Amino acid sequence: MPRREVVCAQSRDAGEGVLDMDRWLASALDYIPRWIEFQMQASQQPGCIIAIAHRDAIVLERAFGSANLATGEALTARHRFRAASHSKSFTAAGILKLREQGKLKLDDPAGRFVDGLHKAVARATIAQLLSHSAGLIRDGSDAGFYVDRRPFLSARELRADLKGPLVIEPNTRFKYSNHGYGLLGLIMEAITGEPYRKWMRREIVDAAGLQETTADMPLPRGVPFARGHTGRMLLGRRLIIRGDFETNASCPAGGFVSTAADLARYFAQLSPGARRSVLSVASRREMVRRQWRNPHSSIEQYYGFGTVSGSLDGWDWFGHSGGLQGYISRTVVLPTQELTISVLTNAIDGWAGAWVDGMIRVLRAWAQGGAPSRKVREWSGRWWTLWGAVDLLPMGNKVIAVGPGFLNPMLDAAEIEITGRNAGRIAQTTGYGSQGEPVRCARAKSGKIIEVWLGATKFLPAARVAREMEARYGSASGRKRAPRRGRRR
Repeated sequence: MPRREVVCAQSRDAGEGVLDMDRWLASALDYIPRWIEFQMQASQQPGCIIAIAHRDAIVLERAFGSANLATGEALTARHRFRAASHSKSFTAAGILKLREQGKLKLDDPAGRFVDGLHKAVARATIAQLLSHSAGLIRDGSDAGFYVDRRPFLSARELRADLKGPLVIEPNTRFKYSNHGYGLLGLIMEAITGEPYRKWMRREIVDAAGLQETTADMPLPRGVPFARGHTGRMLLGRRLIIRGDFETNASCPAGGFVSTAADLARYFAQLSPGARRSVLSVASRREMVRRQWRNPHSSIEQYYGFGTVSGSLDGWDWFGHSGGLQGYISRTVVLPTQELTISVLTNAIDGWAGAWVDGMIRVLRAWAQGGAPSRKVREWSGRWWTLWGAVDLLPMGNKVIAVGPGFLNPMLDAAEIEITGRNAGRIAQTTGYGSQGEPVRCARAKSGKIIEVWLGATKFLPAARVAREMEARYGSASGRKRAPRRGRRR
């Protein structure tokens, strides 16, 4: 996919790079970085990169926080992250490319290409391995490589594990298996006569036009790499996880290293409606088709061939997530809307999954509400009280009031009807809100809004509320004399 000019944190605002796009999308892209920045502060995550593609162009790319808390290195959009199980979407594309070339069939048994397997494993088909329905063990008998207690398995060690029997009967349910994708890598090497990484680089990564993606470590000298971080719970602070290990024979399951922009570009190509792709339309449809439902799960999701899929508030999506020690990531494609979202975080407790869901809900809200009209456009901004922040977001002919601290910022959002330049009313809110009550604003001489009243509560800019709090609660004793209410009679 050709590189396009992107909108990044170090250069321009989100709206400037949007070409030939609906105005509602420009408004949503303007708000998403502001929401993520608030979420970063609230969650105390080390770093995060977000990227959004519309069709074949990156229209938003921003980096937040630190690449390494120990050194204070600022995170940029060019820093590479461990993409972890996103790798399965690359491996699946490689298998389907070989199928297009007539070198394998989806119902071929693994034993046709790889010898020394347990007889039941040898009967597992390529389709079953792709869809995690072969019944294989997930990570072998010792998954210490996921907690840095041992190196990732060599090909010899993986083959030794694959001499063991299946764990459950094949084709009975979805059962995730990293070893299954390791076996797919061995199959690819047997068919192509080349190392997995070399063939994938030429046939998938380069063919997709990805310039910031490699199948595994090490990275070329000078390439910026975001270090992983532990959680805060046990020690009260985060420690650095170097994250530069090689995944060896597990590379097809979790070795890839990339940026949010490259992942967005790649996954956009997997949509059946993409204008350009490394795969045929038929192969893409096969990849994203729902093969197996995730059983015994509170979230309705499905697995295809190297892709996860589902729906959120009526919007269908497919993609994949990833987790390696120190890194949590997620990428989703919204095929109907022709949008792709990728979020990378460099902490083992990263919020990438929840933030993707939140971004989908932001996009959906503007898709329904539309770009702001001239009447409401000025009613925008973040306002504070002691209790926290509220964001006023103009949409269509109304303004909605949302909580940027929520993982779903649109949750129970209040709707404000604007009745004049400085006045309005709360037209819709929950029963605990101020339904029907007036809204007003005060302006500076320049015309800029400097305070907002929602019902009986006055909201101010962050700096003014911070000064109020310091004056009221910042004394050494933590107490300040209450204001006098008048004399008793």
